[in-house]
Amino acid sequence: MNRPSNRSADALRHVEIEMDVSKHAEGSCLVKFGDTHVLCMATVEEKVPGWMRNSGKGWVTAEYGMLPRSTNSRMDREAARGKQSGRTQEIQRLIGRALRSVVDFKALGERQVRIDCDVIQADGGTRTAAITGGYVAMHKALQYLVDIKLCESLPITSSVAAISCGIYQGTPVLDLDYAEDSDADTDANFVLTGHSGIVEIQGTAEKEPFSEEEFFALLALAKAGCADLTHLQKVALGIEEA
Repeated sequence: MNRPSNRSADALRHVEIEMDVSKHAEGSCLVKFGDTHVLCMATVEEKVPGWMRNSGKGWVTAEYGMLPRSTNSRMDREAARGKQSGRTQEIQRLIGRALRSVVDFKALGERQVRIDCDVIQADGGTRTAAITGGYVAMHKALQYLVDIKLCESLPITSSVAAISCGIYQGTPVLDLDYAEDSDADTDANFVLTGHSGIVEIQGTAEKEPFSEEEFFALLALAKAGCADLTHLQKVALGIEEA
């Protein structure tokens, strides 16, 4: 099995997290998984959705979009079409669920953090890059609340990152790019916390059904990949590892 990128089966693409790319947002970063580049920005709002008022708890929500020339040919903006696609809605709900899984809403208080993830360039794995970068932007925004003394302590219970895995030419591989994703036998996305807790797994057999043994091989790859991403998140945020 030869991967199009010539990586080993257990190798991530080159990952970069560039911090503070917006002077306006409370938290921001540009995350790059190889040729997939996603701009992530976090905004703090001193309000919550109507159904959460007077609850004493906060909320985190996410929006996701792909810019017109993020792919090989230009696509229309969804705003111009008048509605979001089902894919966009599914991905931004996934990002929101992933980020909410590691937030202490009571400690956050009645305020909302909105995460915007915009795909500048797509080459597979945009949702996993968005979750990984979205966490970094959210962490920075929540640290801002601590710094200005609106929160007594950082309202985060763990970190969260995500990675794709798949079975390509019969072999379990980590971090699929578009060339692999479009021809994979099995495609899966894993969302894991910094303590390897499982937040969500999305897995689909594109051709032949995959076995339990193959699933656990993909999970092992995902755990190792997310551990590397967690380290890179900490480096970007300036967090010393124990």
